[in-house]
Amino acid sequence: MSNPDSIKLPGVHLSPNIQENPDIYELENIAADPEHLIEATMASIASWDDKILLDLGAGTGFHLARFNTTARQVIAVEPHAPSRLRAMARVAALGLERVSVMAGSAEQVWLSDKSVDIVHARFAYFFAPKCLPGLGELERIIRPGGTAFVIDNDLITGTFANWLKRSPMGQHLNATAIEDFWAAQGFTLTRIASEWRFESRADLEAVVRIEFPPELANQLLVEHSGTIVEYHYCLYHRHY
Repeated sequence: MSNPDSIKLPGVHLSPNIQENPDIYELENIAADPEHLIEATMASIASWDDKILLDLGAGTGFHLARFNTTARQVIAVEPHAPSRLRAMARVAALGLERVSVMAGSAEQVWLSDKSVDIVHARFAYFFAPKCLPGLGELERIIRPGGTAFVIDNDLITGTFANWLKRSPMGQHLNATAIEDFWAAQGFTLTRIASEWRFESRADLEAVVRIEFPPELANQLLVEHSGTIVEYHYCLYHRHY
């Protein structure tokens, strides 16, 4: 999927699952981490109450409403124009008065130095160790005492991790090397055992089909019954 403005931004990688299938990806967001364990763990490490929070790689803005509840200001940065427009429409429809949406990428955030307290980047740093320029941008924009959170797939535990190992993408991922990279950058890892919990089997099947190649998706769906999938996360955080 082509996106003229994202091509001009450094360090941008297209995400076909969300960008080509935003309505189905919405079902995935609804199903993911239904007990909100990620946000609860983040809040126990560093609260965003009355703080300025940057949602980096915000996509269509699914998580903005939760942050808007207690943050002083929420800034959503997203390089993909159609996704950004959906985020803006969501902000308007929900009346999220403390949320702003802007273009940018992990390597180019048009904010002042030392201007944000909390950064939330969910599935926005898949390419360790190639994300060093983006981490340099975090160093620039986060205030002393601020915290960055990076959420990624747990590649070791959980049903979804086992599925990833069977996929072309997952076969090229080295869980130990990725975790070692984040540790070397000063990030602490917390594993979160969560799940996908779908409202219907049809929703689960639709999501599996945008996350995996057709033949593998068919195999996984034959093997796995029901509407719940064990899905674990790696939450990396660093205080600045």
